[in-house]
Amino acid sequence: MSTTAQGQERRKILDVYLNDHLAGATAGAELARRMVQEHGDSPYGDDLRRLATEIAQDRRSLLGVLADLGMPVRHYKVYGAWLGEKVARLKPNGRLVRRSGLTVLVELEALRVGVQGKAMVWRALQRAAAREPRLEPERLRELLERAEQQLRTVDELHHEAATALLATPSVTTSV
Repeated sequence: MSTTAQGQERRKILDVYLNDHLAGATAGAELARRMVQEHGDSPYGDDLRRLATEIAQDRRSLLGVLADLGMPVRHYKVYGAWLGEKVARLKPNGRLVRRSGLTVLVELEALRVGVQGKAMVWRALQRAAAREPRLEPERLRELLERAEQQLRTVDELHHEAATALLATPSVTTSV
């Protein structure tokens, strides 16, 4: 395969990879936004609002990377992810009409998967930055650090939610 053909193949792979991550970022931003609507007045509200803001900013950063690299946005993937997030709301939760207490736990788990994927794309792009001058290594490092902080925040929220929802009160016995 010629050098030109290899370059075209790598560009195609990068296009698919980044657009797939953009689709995931779209679903993640929608999930985070909805979590703020649903749980904004809970003890998790402030952290969720910060996460939702940052996740939306990170999505815009990914759009910026696509633009910097001259890659088109595959709108069908973005719209599909947006719709998929809406359909995911229909998952059974043990209740027919209203949301269950487990919803926040499951949503935090889904959010964590998305943030972990985002951290992976920033890592991958850091590797690519060695060959691609249009990528900014320092900006990618900042985005990765923020994703790692987001993971810590989601883990803390998950721990709190799991304790509140799943921990059974200890039973004391009289002697």
